[in-house]
Amino acid sequence: MPEIIRTRDCTVHFKGDAYPVSVSSIMLQNGWGGCQGVQWADSPTDEFVVTYSDGLYGGFLLWGSNEPADAWTALSGNQLKYGFAILCAGGWLTSTSNYEKYTWESRQVGPLVPNNYVVGKRLTWSLRGLLTCQNEWFLSGDPRGSNTYYVAYVIQKPRPSNNWNLVVQTAI
Repeated sequence: MPEIIRTRDCTVHFKGDAYPVSVSSIMLQNGWGGCQGVQWADSPTDEFVVTYSDGLYGGFLLWGSNEPADAWTALSGNQLKYGFAILCAGGWLTSTSNYEKYTWESRQVGPLVPNNYVVGKRLTWSLRGLLTCQNEWFLSGDPRGSNTYYVAYVIQKPRPSNNWNLVVQTAI
């Protein structure tokens, strides 16, 4: 099998549903990576708007707002300039470098401790909108309690042979 060229935050192996959406002003200011988890946001206009997920789901964004892979393409800078992105929902098979690499606890106080991704494990969005194997709502004391909004399953855990990418099948 030929090597997969991994120049994007999110490599698609099998495509699900995809829709163009507007992104929130906070996302336009701060940017986002490919496979960024998003949730729906209110809009004063008649358009579909998403913002960073805080554990809730709506889908994930296919491309990052400023990925090196776009440096020499017509897409470079367009997402931030026009305020749009491609929302992915349904069943996707993806490989991503944009996930929570360290536990919630260690990100708060250090030292950093790697998350343990196991094949078949159900994943949720972290409080930062990245895939995680931890229940960050529960760990952070979030008043919503336990996060049971599962969005993906681990197909292949991060390892040197896959450039430390996490391979997942989404179920959004």
